[in-house]
Parts: sequence; C-alpha cells; structure tokens
Amino acid sequence: MPLFKTINLSQTVATTQILVWKVTESYAELFEQVILNENNRIRLNGMRSEIHQRAFLSVRKLLQEAGYTDLDLYYDEFGKPHLQGKKHISITHSHNFSAIIISDEIVGIDIEMQREKITRIADKFCDSEFQFLDISCEDYIRKLTVIWGAKEAIFKIRNEKGISFKDHISVDNFRISAKQTIATLHSDNLVKDFKIHFEEIEDFTLVYAFEK
Repeated sequence: MPLFKTINLSQTVATTQILVWKVTESYAELFEQVILNENNRIRLNGMRSEIHQRAFLSVRKLLQEAGYTDLDLYYDEFGKPHLQGKKHISITHSHNFSAIIISDEIVGIDIEMQREKITRIADKFCDSEFQFLDISCEDYIRKLTVIWGAKEAIFKIRNEKGISFKDHISVDNFRISAKQTIATLHSDNLVKDFKIHFEEIEDFTLVYAFEK
C-alpha cells in the first residue's frame, strides 16, 4: 500500500521526519520497487523468513519516499544504520509495520505490537516504573509497550554493549494521552536524559527518542 503515515517535526533549528509503512505487498512487488546495494542483496537472500524480507524491503521503500535509496544507507561495525551526509537515521519494524526516522538530531525509533505477552516479562525491563504502573489499570499493556519502546529507542541511540533496560534506563511517569515523557540513562559515570514521544497506530505503539 502507499505510505501509511508521515510525521514532520520542527524544533528550533532541527527538523525530523518519521515515515511509517504498512506492509501489504508481496515480496515480489516490493523487490521490484526498490534499489539495493550488493551487500544488502546478499543480506536479503540470507533471510529465511519472508516476513523479515518484506520488512527489510519496506524500509527501503521508506528511504525512497524520503528521497534516499539503499545506496545512501550503511551500517557501522556495531550494526547501527547511518546515512551518507549529516542526517541521522533509525529504523524499526514489527509484524506488518515498518518505520524510519530521519533527523538533524541523534534519534532512535521503535514500533511494537501491543500484546498481553509483555506483562509476563515486565520485571525483566521495568524497575522504578513499577512505582506508577498499575496492573489493574486498563492501559497497563499500553504503558508497558511505551516503556519497552522508549528503552529500545534509547538503546539504538547509544548502541553500547552492556546497557540493561531494567538497571540503566528509567522512564518517568506519563499518561497515554500526553504522548510524551522523559527517560534517563544511568550507565557507568554517564547520566543522560532523553525526550520520548509516542503514539498508537492501530494495535501498535510507535516510540521515538531524542537525546536532550
């Protein structure tokens, strides 16, 4: 299908664009529409799951929608994506949704399906957040999904081994209707705050983070 959603943000001198794709096309349809560099052709062919292949190709569709191609994208030794030039990029996909964020600022993005399963692993990535989380609240799963997405987005920004979602990243109390909060990374001697923005798309939660 065409581009599902575009979000344009302008903050002082920084501009940010978020593009979301809902994957309804077949592998063959997507493959015909994108340009791939040789390394990514090999990477694509090595994927065993067609779902992952379609997600991979849909991200390249998003790049093209933003005025780039796969030839502008490269990955560093830690697997973090970068664009040629001065813009920063982060990439995410989950099930039939893919999204990218391109910004003048360092950014991270994550999209997650809202599922009951997340309640069973909450103690693996939450700690201080239990002070405001209420398991009996109807938005419990939605809040957990925001928290996971925020920590994932921050991890993508820092891209450092050894960061624990539970022990090193804390998310401040928030309301779903507010669509934003603050999170803090405490790791070794480093303390960093991040601006967190989120919104719900169908049964998914899209979260993106900016380093303050």
